[in-house]
Amino acid sequence: MSAKKTVCILDPYHKDAVALLQFEPDLEVVPPDDTRKSHWREIADGILVRSETRITAEDLNAASRLQVVVKQGVGVDNIDLDAAKERGVAVHNTPALNSEAVAELSLALALSLSRRVTELDRRIRGGERVVRSNALGMSLFRKTVGVVGVGNIGRAAAQKWIGACEASVIGYDPVAPDGIWPDIPHKRVASLDELLRTADVVTLHVPLMQSTRGLIGAQELTLMRDNAILINAARGGIVDEAALLHELRKGRLWGAVLDAVEKEPPTLEEHREFLDLDNVIMTPHIGGSTMENQSESGKAAARTLMAVLRGETSVGGKLV
Repeated sequence: MSAKKTVCILDPYHKDAVALLQFEPDLEVVPPDDTRKSHWREIADGILVRSETRITAEDLNAASRLQVVVKQGVGVDNIDLDAAKERGVAVHNTPALNSEAVAELSLALALSLSRRVTELDRRIRGGERVVRSNALGMSLFRKTVGVVGVGNIGRAAAQKWIGACEASVIGYDPVAPDGIWPDIPHKRVASLDELLRTADVVTLHVPLMQSTRGLIGAQELTLMRDNAILINAARGGIVDEAALLHELRKGRLWGAVLDAVEKEPPTLEEHREFLDLDNVIMTPHIGGSTMENQSESGKAAARTLMAVLRGETSVGGKLV
C-alpha cells in the first residue's frame, strides 16, 4: 500500500482481527465504537462487515473511495452484489472457516431438542417437579439425517452426525457436482421431496438466494416424516415460518431448531408464538459464535481486506 488507506469496521469484530489491522502501518483503522464510523461512505477505502449491516446500492454509490467489502462468514445476502459489480467494488467472504462451528451447533441443538433438554430445564426452573417418567425423549442414534446443501458446512455436519450418532446420511443439492464427498458415506438423492420423505432429521445448509427463499414451505413440511426434526442454522427466509408454525402446532413433527429466522435477533415480542411451543429451540444466529472461530475468521477477513488494498489479485473468497 503506497498511500495510507482508511478501513472502517462496521460490525463487532474479534479483538485479534482489529489488532491485526491496527498493526499495519499503512492503514487508518476506524473500529466499530469510533464515531467516525458513521461517515464510512465518505472516508473508507475498505470496510469489514458481518451480518448486522446491510450494504445497499445507495451505500455503494455514495462511497466514492470504496474499493473492497469483506464479509466475515459465508452468506452475503446483506450486500448488493450487483451494485458492487456495477461500481467496481470487490466483495469477498471467508468461506469454510465457519463450517465446524455451525455444524457443531446444529448437532448440539438437535440433540437438545430430541432429549427435551431446554424444555425440561425451563420447567424445573419454573418450579415444576419433573419426574423422568414424564420426560421421555427421542434417540437420534442410527437415524437418517438429510443434509440440504452439500458445501463446506453440510460436509462438516454430515461428518459430525456420522461420528456422534452413526447416522445414515442423505444429501440433496441441485448445484453441487456428483462425487463431492468421496470420503463420507452417504447417498445423494435427486430431489428435495425424496430427502424430506426419508429423513428423520432435516438440516439446512444453503445460502439465501432467490432459488432458496421459501425452500421449505407448507407442501415440503407435509412431506416430512412423523416425529422428524427440522434444523435451520443457515438463513432466515429459507423456511416459511408461518407454515412451520402451523405444522408444529399439529404436533406431528418432533420439533424445529431455529438458529436463523427472518427477523433477527429472535425476541419474545416478535416470536412469542414459536417460543410458546415446547418443541422449538431458538438461538440468535450463533452458528459461528465461538471464541476460536471468531478470532480465526475475523483475522482471515482482515488479511483478505489488506491483500485487496495492496493490489493482490489472487485473493480467496472473491464474489465480485
